[in-house]
Amino acid sequence: MSFLSKLFGKKDKEQPKIEDRNVFNIQVGDIITYDLEDYEVVGTLTYNNQGYKWYAYQLQAGSSSIWLSAEMDDELELGIYKAVKEKLSKPIPQEVKVDGTTFHLDESGKALVSGTGRGSNLNGQQVEYYDFSDKNEDEFLSVEVWGTEVEVSKGYEIEEYEIKILAGSK
Repeated sequence: MSFLSKLFGKKDKEQPKIEDRNVFNIQVGDIITYDLEDYEVVGTLTYNNQGYKWYAYQLQAGSSSIWLSAEMDDELELGIYKAVKEKLSKPIPQEVKVDGTTFHLDESGKALVSGTGRGSNLNGQQVEYYDFSDKNEDEFLSVEVWGTEVEVSKGYEIEEYEIKILAGSK
């Protein structure tokens, strides 16, 4: 073996192939660019309601944290959500007012959750979910009940072209 081949080595033929990313296979460590900001994916959640699945990705940029949601209903639906300090308790009402906007309940149910990264502590847990929308369906409210804890997030729809996904690893 020559000195140069020892120094530079040969490419390992068994390097893992990096999987092309889409909104349904984002992984912890990937980078998502949205609204001119780069976010690191620090957690993923997969919700499963009797075989119907949707996904949520926790995105972190400095001290800012948002969630990217993705689901395939009749068409691809993407949303950006941010936690709000609205205090709700069970039973969850049919109508909720947040920041001057009234939201009406669209759908509710239960789902089993699996997660990675910061979401890994939720593996195997069941969540009650409540999806709300404003009258124009411009803004949405996501309410999740984890045992006795109620989390409220407010969001809006985005288009797939508004995000770029850079794979951080395999």
